[in-house]
Amino acid sequence: MAILPQSIPQSIRQGIRQSIRRSIRRSTRGVATIFLTLALALSGATLAPAAFADPGHPSGGSPSVDFGPNVKIFDPTMPQSQIQAAVDAIATQQVDNEMGTARYAILFKPGVYGTVTNPLVFQVGYYTEVAGLGVSPGDVTINGHVDVYNRCFTADNCSALDNFWRSVSNLTIAVAGGTACRSSGEFWAVSQAAPMRRVNVTGGTLTFMDYCTAGPQFASGGFMADSKAGAIVNGSQQQFLVRNSSIGSWSNGVWNQVFSGVTGAPAQSFPTPTYTTLATTAVSREKPYLFFDSVTNSYSVFVPDGRTDSVGTTWQTAPTAGRAIPLSDFFVAKPGVSVRTINDQLARGRNLLFTPGVYDVDRTISVKRADTVVLGLGVATLTAVNGAVPLAVADVPGVDVAGLMIDAGAVNSPMLLQIGAKRDGHWHDHDAQSDTLRRGESRNQTAIQDVYFRIGGPHAGKATVALQVNSDNVLLDNIWAWRADHGKGVGWTANTSETGVVVNGRNVTATGLFSEHFQKYNVIWNGERGTTVFFQNELPYDAPNQAAWQHDGVLGWAGYKVADSVKTHTLWGGGSYIFTNVDPTIHATRGFEVPVTPGVQLHDLLTVQLGAGTLDHVVNDTGDPVSGAAVGIPSFVVNF
Repeated sequence: MAILPQSIPQSIRQGIRQSIRRSIRRSTRGVATIFLTLALALSGATLAPAAFADPGHPSGGSPSVDFGPNVKIFDPTMPQSQIQAAVDAIATQQVDNEMGTARYAILFKPGVYGTVTNPLVFQVGYYTEVAGLGVSPGDVTINGHVDVYNRCFTADNCSALDNFWRSVSNLTIAVAGGTACRSSGEFWAVSQAAPMRRVNVTGGTLTFMDYCTAGPQFASGGFMADSKAGAIVNGSQQQFLVRNSSIGSWSNGVWNQVFSGVTGAPAQSFPTPTYTTLATTAVSREKPYLFFDSVTNSYSVFVPDGRTDSVGTTWQTAPTAGRAIPLSDFFVAKPGVSVRTINDQLARGRNLLFTPGVYDVDRTISVKRADTVVLGLGVATLTAVNGAVPLAVADVPGVDVAGLMIDAGAVNSPMLLQIGAKRDGHWHDHDAQSDTLRRGESRNQTAIQDVYFRIGGPHAGKATVALQVNSDNVLLDNIWAWRADHGKGVGWTANTSETGVVVNGRNVTATGLFSEHFQKYNVIWNGERGTTVFFQNELPYDAPNQAAWQHDGVLGWAGYKVADSVKTHTLWGGGSYIFTNVDPTIHATRGFEVPVTPGVQLHDLLTVQLGAGTLDHVVNDTGDPVSGAAVGIPSFVVNF
């Protein structure tokens, strides 16, 4: 500890020593600041408040955290015209920037923004995260709209089918303003990888369909969790998962609407209408989030506890249970940082926060410490370089990886995210402690939330597997693995990838699993006692012919494969769709392929033909075919 001159009063000396101790625990940068303060105090000088201004905070006066230029933090004392101009400028840039590299986080400190007479209304474009910085959704209120609309490619072709990669979370939207049709509700017309979390919608309807443009107004979502709303319009949404939320009403179903642990959910009725309703969510854990404490003038990340057999939100009746980690315990990464530096910081016991941007990853980022949090802001994106595996998590409990996109690069990667080390020959052992293992570790499971994978799209990409889960007791919550069907570097021999998700661990639960267009099985589940609540799949569009897409006497590959050796597996609410537009004569024998054994149970399944190709069966050899004779009309199997 520093030796301080006796001329400094004892009370001040004690305060300086305490500050030095805190700074040593936090960062060398903090130590430098303390010694600078001490030197100025001894000389009689003062340190101007501007020296502590936050470069990532437009209004200054917050802790010295550099989140980079693409994190916009707003304060309720700022002029609303300034906030409106900033969010509108980002929307203008991002609304059509589907394959661009710009990333943004728009963050609101606790307070109220907009009024009924002067509402704050703005759109959310690609690669934009909008979030409140309170502890609870009630700490930030936006009087207005936080909207996503259809994209109109031509005057008569408007839809939300490609409205991916954005989010809204941890705030209250008090619906106000808007003109004409847009005044009728809060619009969140999105497809995959565009979650709504910890949002309270009041004063108006929440609509997942944009019915204010020309047609066809299609949408292919979607995910909502830990949120509260009154009347909800599903509209044209082909499929949607609502988990652990509270809703007033739900308008309709199209193909696959799933509700898990939702108060106010419609009754189980699949397939007429297509509602799959589970009274509770067996295993869940909400995504970590950044918050600001105005009392201590500091940022922290809150990590919610896992829950079992849960209903409703984590925050309506009591504060969300969990732990707060000060931001000083995180390495705040910005684009251009080396993987060596990231791994060094992880090895020192720090957590990892990726600020918005695209990161070239030429070697594996290795998470080896239990309970590490890896959190991305603004859809931060890791891109594989020279065939690297961008991110790997050791076989340790309690890790949380959330809010990231992981892209394949031009050189094939064996996988893009690996959870746990593979243990050959030990996947399928069935022990008597199965339920105890699942329940006993549910509060400290490793969780992967809002993590997305792309092979092709923004650029050429190749990966054998997108996500491989080898550890036991892992939760997958809102995962989208996408082999691109449009964009750059797209084609049967261009963006090659066999499988989206491979699960080898035991007691793995998926709540919201999307896997599309992979060239073999889209999902392979090898581990025992797996559970999926909501699955959405499109088979590959671009197989050149039947000979190129078949195996072992089977036409095509199933979207969801449970290994023949598995004894126990459950799926609720699953859909597999076919659209082989390169060769419309192609058949796939089945959408789902599972062993026939009492412990493997699938509920509320469907297949759909979207305009090309034929899917002969729903599961194994059960279920009627879907073909061009009835485009968009599902074939259902309620229980298998």
